[in-house]
Amino acid sequence: MSNRISDELSSKVMAEIKSSPSSRRHGDTLPYIHKVGAPPKQNIFDEIKDTFKETFFSDNPLGHFKDQTKSRKFVLSLQAVFPIFEWGKGYNLSKFKGDFIAGLTIASLCIPQDIAYARLAHLDPKYGLYTSFVAPLVYAFMGSSRDIAIGPVAVVSLLLGSLLTDEIDKTSPDYLRLAFTATFFAGITQLALGFLRLGFLIEFLSHAAIVGFMAGAAVTIALQQLKGLLGIAQFTTNTDIISVMRSVFSSAHHGWNWQTILIGVSFLTFLLFSKQIGKKKKFFWVAAIAPLTSVVLSTFFVYITRADKKGVSIVKHIEKGVNPPSASEIFFSGKYLGSGIKIGVISGLIALTEAIAIGRTFAAMKDYQLDGNKEMVALGTMNVVGSLTSCYVATGSFSRSAVNYMAGCNTAVTNIVMSIVVLLTLELLTPLFKYTPNAVLAAIIIAAVVGLIDIDATILLWKIDKFDFVACMGAFFGVIFKSVEIGLLIAVAISFAKILLQVTRPRTAVLGKLPGTAIYRNILQYPKATQISGILIVRVDSAIYFSNSNYIKERILRWLTDEDAVRRESNLTRIQYLIVEMSPVTDIDTSGIHAFEELCKTLPKREVQLLLANPGPIVMEKLQASNLTNLIGEDKILLSVADAVATFGSEAEEPL
Repeated sequence: MSNRISDELSSKVMAEIKSSPSSRRHGDTLPYIHKVGAPPKQNIFDEIKDTFKETFFSDNPLGHFKDQTKSRKFVLSLQAVFPIFEWGKGYNLSKFKGDFIAGLTIASLCIPQDIAYARLAHLDPKYGLYTSFVAPLVYAFMGSSRDIAIGPVAVVSLLLGSLLTDEIDKTSPDYLRLAFTATFFAGITQLALGFLRLGFLIEFLSHAAIVGFMAGAAVTIALQQLKGLLGIAQFTTNTDIISVMRSVFSSAHHGWNWQTILIGVSFLTFLLFSKQIGKKKKFFWVAAIAPLTSVVLSTFFVYITRADKKGVSIVKHIEKGVNPPSASEIFFSGKYLGSGIKIGVISGLIALTEAIAIGRTFAAMKDYQLDGNKEMVALGTMNVVGSLTSCYVATGSFSRSAVNYMAGCNTAVTNIVMSIVVLLTLELLTPLFKYTPNAVLAAIIIAAVVGLIDIDATILLWKIDKFDFVACMGAFFGVIFKSVEIGLLIAVAISFAKILLQVTRPRTAVLGKLPGTAIYRNILQYPKATQISGILIVRVDSAIYFSNSNYIKERILRWLTDEDAVRRESNLTRIQYLIVEMSPVTDIDTSGIHAFEELCKTLPKREVQLLLANPGPIVMEKLQASNLTNLIGEDKILLSVADAVATFGSEAEEPL
């Protein structure tokens, strides 16, 4: 029954189409040609309001407060700032069991990593433990991710240490104060981005640049660990690969310690082997406990053999006790204030980028939404609080988050469990790390950063976008041959260069008609698409702004000149109509309008008429406001390319 009705309706529609005077003259079927419409005019204040709302409040964060009682608004406000009060309502013992096991698992991973990562920042090991006690607690109450595990990470630790040593000697008593100052302003930066809803700014650092930067940082971090792995006493403070390798080989004859090498290489092999086993989900715990196992075994070995007296470098004493207050240590004035702000902004943005990327990855895997602005506020708050309690910059750790996910975490309670374990370690167990060899800490760091080198992603960049590959390699080589900050600068510069190139030199294409259809497509992508005699169809694949309007106008004229020359050589009809397909043009400014005005003045000299096909509502509104529609002719602004060809194509002119 439904099929018969559908057939009858189709027959009637086809009959009307064929009888329409504006249908295709070659027997093709097209619907009636409609006049291109423009949206109702909006006053300037409404336009600004809508643009502002869409840019900064597209998620309508205040929408759920509407028509609520004062008490309900208070509860909703509390839940907005502290998401734990929202998801905590449905928390139960079953979820806690999963979170407890996951929390213990990531704690066993984080403790040795914290001690090792603090050394990357040129800080005492205790500050790594301090950071993994306070920061996860704050995040657990304010963060919106269920899976992310918070603490010090290798890349941020290296970046912070590198930037700090550029400003002040690491042996200076003010070094620690500058680290706290940088952490404070890293948190302020993250908080400001969250409150002002400017999180989209971190998107300007492209994925390709991040891949290259992370890989370069991983190589640099691994090379830096050769000091601990080989037992070298005198080692360069530079991070570039040339300085590091020169330092390694210059000390080969007298500076290496074979006992240290034996310990370091043995446990590095064990850690890498454990990582391979841990790739299978049911054996994830092997990789998780491997670092702590390495620390326990190596510490016991050094203690019973007293290898520390034979040249094996050890951690030595780590103070017991929880975080002391450090608010008075922060530079709020003086010569180091500017340095603290600069370092804080840079390290804060990198930490934020890493945390958001990790959070989004696991949110997608579990199919829930991550609130980016809440994340920024949570990360900023925890770093501000951390700077006041002897912590340095913390963020989400990919290795710990992956273990957290595979261990079956349900909520951010895993961070609370991990924090409590770190607290117990600070209060009871820190003296046990006295004989931990630095070679094992170096092995732990190397094993951890190996995963930051994503070869598959780099190969994919080469296959998909050569410019992205160049950005990736630029960041990578900048880090390993110069410094972390130079590599970061190159990554940002190349990311912006790509944006500028795409904005100033947008793609244009000549369109042809696909045989047997009324569809017009790029003739390079579809070789069977044929151009229409006497007509050139050009598509502009970008908004038209001051930055590209002149280029687009000149590119269209070059298309026209080249195509006209080809057709004249082939004794074909010269081009009489230029159709500009405007579907991809999302916006146009006054420079774009001016470029089309110049086209309208130039084309009649070539005896060519300009037609526009399917301009969008914003574009159409601006065309009308500028009276460009009158200059072009309202009858020459059509709904589609097919309509334009049907209206202005000659019966005698067949496809080329």
